[in-house]
Amino acid sequence: MVPSWTETLISCGIEVVGRTRYCIHPESNIKIVGGTKDWDIDLIRKLNPDFILLDREENTKEMFEAWPEKCVVTHVEKLEKLATEISKLAIRFENKDLRDIAARWSKVAALPIAAREASAIPAILNWIRKPQGEVQSLIYIIWKNPWMAVNEHTFIASMLRHIGIGDKILSNPKKYYEFEMKDIPPDSLLLFSSEPYPFMKKQNGLAELGFASAIVNGEAYSWFGIRSLEFLERNKG
Repeated sequence: MVPSWTETLISCGIEVVGRTRYCIHPESNIKIVGGTKDWDIDLIRKLNPDFILLDREENTKEMFEAWPEKCVVTHVEKLEKLATEISKLAIRFENKDLRDIAARWSKVAALPIAAREASAIPAILNWIRKPQGEVQSLIYIIWKNPWMAVNEHTFIASMLRHIGIGDKILSNPKKYYEFEMKDIPPDSLLLFSSEPYPFMKKQNGLAELGFASAIVNGEAYSWFGIRSLEFLERNKG
């Protein structure tokens, strides 16, 4: 029930019999059983899975409570925890490829972090306005109407730190918080994620906000399985 886990399990040769509507990688004919916050429990029972894979950041407590004896639950808050979480899955699913991915995450997480210029951020899909001076604050935006961003304690923020710009991410008490554009410091860089809100398809008006800003590949920064691992292996250091 987690898109990044679905892609990772399939890459490791594990048979996946059900997926969410957001599990778009890789393309497949696997039965869709709902979303990350809802599901068709009767359909899942018919599929009779050995396990139901959930994550505390992605799914709901009610989903776990509906069928606790079947659920395997991870909790991915930052990339430093991924090796541990994937190792647990490797043991539960008795899968060598998952153990290898866990080892690769350990290696990436241990690499030194070097500062990076804001204009050199990887996985930019489109620059709306490049920074002209030093960026003081970074806001990673995931939604519009209302505007929503992530704080420094999210997996996305840990990814940004490991490519060398996460120290600038704007702090907030809530992991996923609403904000008003008028409250954003003028020397900020806005990164509009390509998902879950389709900013790449709805760029009209973003330039008029007046900030340095770009559309960034949200899958690279938030899909915490094999996809974000391969992204960091290509771009870190």
